[in-house]
Amino acid sequence: MCGIVAYIGEKEAYPILIKGLQRLEYRGYDSAGVALYDNDLNVYKRKGKVNDLIKFATNKNLKGSVGMGHTRWATHGEPDDINAHPHFSGNGNLAIIHNGIIENYALLKATLEKEGHKFASETDTEILVHFIEEIKEKSNVELEEAVRIALAKVIGAYAIVIMDKDNPDRLIAARKGSPLVIGIGDQEFFIGSDATPIVEHTKNVVYLNDREIAILDKKEGLTIKTIENEIQTPFIQKLDLEIEKLEKGGYDHYMLKEIFEQPRTISDCMRGRLNVSKSMVKVGGLKEYQNRIMNADRITIVACGTSWIAGLIGEYLIEDMARIPVEVEYASEFRYRNPVIGEKDVIIAISQSGETADTLAALELARSRGALTYGICNVVGSSMARVTDCGSYIHAGPEIGVASTKAFTGQVALLTLMALNLAHLRGTVSQSGYQQLISELSKIPDKVQKVLESNAKIRYIAEIFKDTPNALYLGRGYNFPIALEGALKLKEISYIHAEGYPAAEMKHGPIALIDENMPVIIIATNKSAHEKIVSNIQEVKARKGKVLAIVTEGDNVISEIADFIIEIPDTAEPLTPLLSVIPLQLLAYHIALMRGCNVDQPRNLAKSVTVE
Repeated sequence: MCGIVAYIGEKEAYPILIKGLQRLEYRGYDSAGVALYDNDLNVYKRKGKVNDLIKFATNKNLKGSVGMGHTRWATHGEPDDINAHPHFSGNGNLAIIHNGIIENYALLKATLEKEGHKFASETDTEILVHFIEEIKEKSNVELEEAVRIALAKVIGAYAIVIMDKDNPDRLIAARKGSPLVIGIGDQEFFIGSDATPIVEHTKNVVYLNDREIAILDKKEGLTIKTIENEIQTPFIQKLDLEIEKLEKGGYDHYMLKEIFEQPRTISDCMRGRLNVSKSMVKVGGLKEYQNRIMNADRITIVACGTSWIAGLIGEYLIEDMARIPVEVEYASEFRYRNPVIGEKDVIIAISQSGETADTLAALELARSRGALTYGICNVVGSSMARVTDCGSYIHAGPEIGVASTKAFTGQVALLTLMALNLAHLRGTVSQSGYQQLISELSKIPDKVQKVLESNAKIRYIAEIFKDTPNALYLGRGYNFPIALEGALKLKEISYIHAEGYPAAEMKHGPIALIDENMPVIIIATNKSAHEKIVSNIQEVKARKGKVLAIVTEGDNVISEIADFIIEIPDTAEPLTPLLSVIPLQLLAYHIALMRGCNVDQPRNLAKSVTVE
């Protein structure tokens, strides 16, 4: 993986490819490359950023109206010029770019080496293009047929684009388990691993389905077939994406922009679902299957990373309000541990991109066992949106920063709405309690805006903590997951080791780490356990730890004993995560910036993890 862009038409391809690769930089990568056809297949690739590729390609032949580009996030083979994509076949006639992992690459490589193939790189991708070449030459078939035969024998995930020197007016693309979008223009086609490199050229797109092959030809247009060789009718959709949303909008970084967008994005998530005047919550995705969800034996939430943490908050919300048993699982563990799943189970999958490989695999397992599947994602047309029985979009808009911020609060807002909707349907919340939570929820966007006004103070605190090698985050109840999220954000973008713990668990191990050099960040907004949290802070202070507390406005008790405080507006306890996470996002952002880190593209991370 990570980013794919391709073009075929009458325009010069190189500027389109480079701009597309720059649009895809947010996904995270370690090298970049392009292939262009101008009387020959010209491939240029370099370790590093797209700008390194641009410098390398200066003064080279960049002509051609057919081409493809790739940003790589290393899986097989270290990040270097040789392992960067595109890769050639043995005879140099074919070039390929590839997202995903070919799991049976070792067996294929051994077989091909016996046939005399030599490999320049350490990648599974190069093995795939040699395999396609071997089938094409030995079976004397057209490239599209060779691709079809090869992919029927390949084990793993892939999104590929292939160019052929012998048929330069044609591109072959295919996908399984890794996304691919085809943009349809005026006598031209675009390919992207997502819509971001396409949207400024056309709004008409086709989302390729798993095990489909697309043939894009200058004369014959677009043809889509399955791996079983069945012709498919392309389903053309309109992109609901504006190019302005892909820009920084005057902010220094996408992450900062996305943090400050949260008053709007939370409001967008609630629009049409929260009706204050009628004291009503309705989540459309629940409607068709609401009886089955209401009467589920159990709800299991599967997700990865920040989405998994949002799921933990969802567990608190749904069990507390709707009184349905909930479990939260890492999708990567759930799919491999032979879980007990029945037809009365509901599986809620959460993914910002809707393309997370482990989460999609968990959904496939759940569906095979007869469970109802519900997807929560941000990207319209994503794989998750197409494979689940029902679901909801969070409507956060494109999230470009690799570290999730507005998508997280969108997921939490959506889970809050779901919990309220289910609680009302099941009669597990009083009418007065229901109305109060609706009223409080409607005020959250304005309260988030107020928290953002603490940015300057948070920047000042970040200056004090920026050189710490470790940090401990503590929280209770609804804010225990926020402790995990705060620690994750600090790790992701500043590379400081941080851990999140339930505050009461501090005495069972982590307290041994606390000294005058250990900052302890405590989310202390819980009214139900305020005295317990005060005790936790006293325990830290007794060991000379430095305490930063996130407190409710007017909390004079904790303000007296903590070294630093950041206040958030008062709200109902189940809604506090939507406010308490904001200072922690800003703290991580400022610390990372002060340490010279790339906050939008942290090292070793990819925005959408489409491989296992």
